[in-house]
Amino acid sequence: MNASVDETANSFPYQDPYAEREAQKYAKPIPSRELILQVLEEGGAPAAFGELAEKLGVTDEEDLVSLQRRVNAMERDGQLLKNRRDLYCVVDQSNLVVGRVIGHPDGFGFLRPDDGSEDLFLSPREMRVLMHDDRVMASIRGVDRRGRPEGGVVEVLERNTHRVVGRLFMEGGIATVVPDSKHITHDILVPAERLNGAQPGQIVVIEIVEQPSRHNQPIGQVLEVLGEHMAPGLEIEIAIRSHDLPNVWPAEVEQEVAGLSPTVEEAAKQGRVDLRPWPLVTIDGEDARDFDDAVYCERQENGWRLLVAIADVSHYVKPGTALDLEAQNRGNSVYFPERVIPMLPEILSNGLCSINPHEDRLCMVCDMLVNEDGEVTFSTFYDAVMLSHARLTYNEVAAILDGDPELRQKRYDLLPHLEDLHALYQALRARREQRGAIDFETQETKIVFGEQRKIERIVPVVRNDAHKLIEECMIMANMAAAEFLKRYQMPHILRVHEGPSPTKIGDLRSFLGEVGLQLLGGDEPEPRHYVQMINQIKGRPDEHLIQTVLLRSLSQAVYSPEEKGHFGLALESYTHFTSPIRRYPDLLVHRAIRHVLQGRKPEEFVYSKNDMVLMGEQCSSTERRADEATRDVVSWLKCEYMQSKLGETFEGVISAVTPFGLFIELKDIYVEGLVHISTLGSDYFHFDPVGRRLQGERSGLSYRLGDTVSVIVARVDLDEKKVDFEMVQVKPQKAAAGEGRRSAGAGKPRRRRGGKR
Repeated sequence: MNASVDETANSFPYQDPYAEREAQKYAKPIPSRELILQVLEEGGAPAAFGELAEKLGVTDEEDLVSLQRRVNAMERDGQLLKNRRDLYCVVDQSNLVVGRVIGHPDGFGFLRPDDGSEDLFLSPREMRVLMHDDRVMASIRGVDRRGRPEGGVVEVLERNTHRVVGRLFMEGGIATVVPDSKHITHDILVPAERLNGAQPGQIVVIEIVEQPSRHNQPIGQVLEVLGEHMAPGLEIEIAIRSHDLPNVWPAEVEQEVAGLSPTVEEAAKQGRVDLRPWPLVTIDGEDARDFDDAVYCERQENGWRLLVAIADVSHYVKPGTALDLEAQNRGNSVYFPERVIPMLPEILSNGLCSINPHEDRLCMVCDMLVNEDGEVTFSTFYDAVMLSHARLTYNEVAAILDGDPELRQKRYDLLPHLEDLHALYQALRARREQRGAIDFETQETKIVFGEQRKIERIVPVVRNDAHKLIEECMIMANMAAAEFLKRYQMPHILRVHEGPSPTKIGDLRSFLGEVGLQLLGGDEPEPRHYVQMINQIKGRPDEHLIQTVLLRSLSQAVYSPEEKGHFGLALESYTHFTSPIRRYPDLLVHRAIRHVLQGRKPEEFVYSKNDMVLMGEQCSSTERRADEATRDVVSWLKCEYMQSKLGETFEGVISAVTPFGLFIELKDIYVEGLVHISTLGSDYFHFDPVGRRLQGERSGLSYRLGDTVSVIVARVDLDEKKVDFEMVQVKPQKAAAGEGRRSAGAGKPRRRRGGKR
């Protein structure tokens, strides 16, 4: 039972201005952060913990422990600073910034403030004492030569890099590990007695036993030898450890899932809508292993009825269980080439929660009516039991819709429903275009392996109407879920995609002006203005590259309870409901919907809006972690593939221009590499910061974004995941007035031990 406000207010010598808030949150409240700051400020001098507790009137042993935890948290968050004499003082917030360190491959870094304000530049000198992902307090010390606000480290609040994966080197009897992560530029010393049998050249996991300081490199000890350099499959093991991806199930989770039956129990089916006679089907890729959504569509008098059935993960994963805590810790499944690190154990992800064909499955259904104009006129949610009538693939459905006689005969019983689904899709696409949703045609690739995990080729992934059909159905269900939870005022998490920042809009307009284009919409363009631009550039030789620049101008989508809309989809409210097997935010949405279906009130929900803020930050962080890990693996594999192409010639397109050279993307292979400026010939080339191009001083030749060139593969560096090209034939053009291209925004690659760039 929570304490009363009067009890809280009278238990301390000071009147706590936030006593009511503290009493609502804690059964035995302690002084609020605001009161602690007030007492220290009024004291006018730093105070030891005991003195602070005495002033606050905290004497009970349990309260002292709670107060110490709060003070520690305030120190971690940069509200308090503990000096060398262990005295606490209030931080002058006017010139101090608290945030997370982002390391850069060139040795400098940035401080990303917790309050969302502009990043602070951290010089290489400041980064000497820091590691990527540390939380620090920094003072603003003016601006650097580029005009960026520059920070100086005041205090390291939290060390967050404790384990590092890298390659072991030995020079002059001194062992060092060069981290695999591009964010960490420290070479880590490993004393001989801490090598634990590791040999030079091996890939190892080390624990940091001494963090870097002004005068000393970090020191580590070998915990694990992953294997020999370039061993097949090692790139994934490196990524898992470099990004701290949880990949071993805790014993408590194993115990919880041990009692699960491989089939749905009859008791669990009771009280649900029985959809087993309905011909619901799953439509996924050929290599899909978990199926979390099934669809059914039928034509009605004024439109269509669409059922989107989603695996009922929330029936099996209850809040606060070991299984739930581990799913929250993972945040999402991570998909590497030919390997998955799942969010849920296999008995759930590939079994009970996977809508396998011809097996009873529990599901949560979004049941919608859609009119001829593609508008959802009615939607509802309910618990059901279903049976998938077929496991279809995108290519199979696309061929059926294109008229393949053999497949149409094979799926004759499903044909009317698939044709209704396709007709619905056309209405939904028209509605999507009408509201101005952005549809980037980005090129995804797939790595095809041969024997012993040797890459045979890199192929483009072609999206057909079946891909887009399922995507539109999922978007409709996600929209309906967001509206449902908003209607019932439930705390819930949204998928937020804010519009581009003024800075990015300015950069985009400058770039478009250089290629003779103009984005409409003034200072705050809408999604429809992006769509107009995409339609305008269709057929241009630089269409793909302009689309890339447009895409990079947009903000990154995140999870948050704040209703800020989804810019890309041109929607006011949007959430994720359709993939609870592989995304924790979807599981939270399912729990919120079930809470409503059970007739319970919002204030009775297990989560508050503040909980959703924290959950959103966690899920956004794990999503970024997964993206970075998979990107590292794909980059490594592409470099490995290019090692067999050394000396070969390819045609490519200039994808970025920087002061130190040109980045080239090879056609049909989709591998990017650098042509360094020093290899461009005897001419002296200048980088034009306004026109964003490299131009020869004597010849007047200009190398521009989008130019087609021929290059030879000159060097491949697996450790740095980089490929070097050299020009063998170019089609440069004389620079026309007002022409130019963007910079890739990358710094000059650093040189590291072992000849690495």
